Amino acid sequence: MDINSSLKAFFHSKPNHPIVIAYSGGVDSQVLLHALSSLKQQNIFANNIIVCHVNHGLSDNALYWQSFAETQCQQLNVELKVCAVNVKEKAQHSLEALARDARYQALIQVNQQQSYIVTGHHSDDQVETFLLALKRGSGLKGLSAMAEQTKLQQHILVRPLLQFTREQIIAYAKEHKLDWVEDESNQDTSFDRNFLRQDIIPQLTQRWSSFNQTVNRSAAHCAEGQLLLDELAEQDLIASRKSDLSLRLAALRNLSIARFNNLIRYFLSTHHTLMPTSQQLGQLRQQISADDDKTPQVKLGDKYLRRYKGALYLTPEFNDISSWSVLLNLKPLVNSHVELSLPDGLGSLYFIGQYIDKQSDDQKREEQTVVLTGKMQQVKAPKDGQKVTIKFSHNNPKCLPDYRQHSRALKKVLQELNLPPWQRQRTPFLFYDEQLVAVIGHFVCQEFMASQSEQSVTVCWQQD
Repeated sequence: MDINSSLKAFFHSKPNHPIVIAYSGGVDSQVLLHALSSLKQQNIFANNIIVCHVNHGLSDNALYWQSFAETQCQQLNVELKVCAVNVKEKAQHSLEALARDARYQALIQVNQQQSYIVTGHHSDDQVETFLLALKRGSGLKGLSAMAEQTKLQQHILVRPLLQFTREQIIAYAKEHKLDWVEDESNQDTSFDRNFLRQDIIPQLTQRWSSFNQTVNRSAAHCAEGQLLLDELAEQDLIASRKSDLSLRLAALRNLSIARFNNLIRYFLSTHHTLMPTSQQLGQLRQQISADDDKTPQVKLGDKYLRRYKGALYLTPEFNDISSWSVLLNLKPLVNSHVELSLPDGLGSLYFIGQYIDKQSDDQKREEQTVVLTGKMQQVKAPKDGQKVTIKFSHNNPKCLPDYRQHSRALKKVLQELNLPPWQRQRTPFLFYDEQLVAVIGHFVCQEFMASQSEQSVTVCWQQD
């Protein structure tokens, strides 16, 4: 099957989502643009075509390539969107990977409507991707290389030329007398992919002429094996899930090492978390067997897996906010409210003033209406001169929560509430002078519970 026939068969049965072509001006994307626009002109499919050219600004030729893209799209009468991105070098990240990530992010933003994002990747690219994954020591998921189609946020990423070789694509370009640009960085063998393309793969194919085909076949076998592993992981996830972000330890302990590792990788992938190394997985399995009174944790990229009371929780990497505190002025707070933004993505606190209208016969209580969804807590209004403070630290005072009959140290009360240690450090406390008034979102100390005849303040924690 030739390129036109393959594209015709691929898109003929697909819904009429817009087609966004990732266009660099190189031969692969030039052939893709020519073939799809030709099929569109022949009314083979009705999908709207948008061409996206990403200007990385990394080459002296970047503006020329952009101008070339504009000329080609004008000649073919297709819409072009040019996206300029700023690729900044980062430690432990390759420039190639950073540019790729910026490119995909630009493609995602081209159209809000669900679209097919189409790239010109071919079977030679697949071989390079497979060998790079092999060099990194990847498992089946990495060795599966590139899928013909996959989800990319709200879009579908499509690679319809994966079955064709670079030689076939160049033959198409020459047959149709197409022009294209050459990226000079493709000759720079300091990039791993170029090193494979220029120096290694030619030697392999010279010795074994069918090397590329067999690598593509191996990648397909790996993809099939990964599908089976994902099906098994989904079953294990259903059996061990405590909540969307937590797993039951009892179920995890019953799994073999291989199934445990497979489940953890799958669980993390559903939350777009950096994959753990084999060493981290071994550390994690060791931690879940620690004594029950321990709360070990394992760092994975910018996330943590933390153990607490029979479950393993996935959380962000929190900032230390123990020294954060704010003085508030809640006097007078009549028919109004105060909003306080909390640190580290914890949302906002709202303080809504309430008072007794002594002028009315029924002493009707009035309040300022604020649309809130968090738990409401009503406390006595502070007395004149009292200092009102919100903070995340305490000196473990004794307190008598509204639901208890006896006082107890605050640390013990927080344990009674079954709050994990990291949440206890991220719960705001309301103090009048040095007295604890409320643990916001959980309880009010009985001494500060407001009666109907007293001025009061309603507190609400609106979490993001």
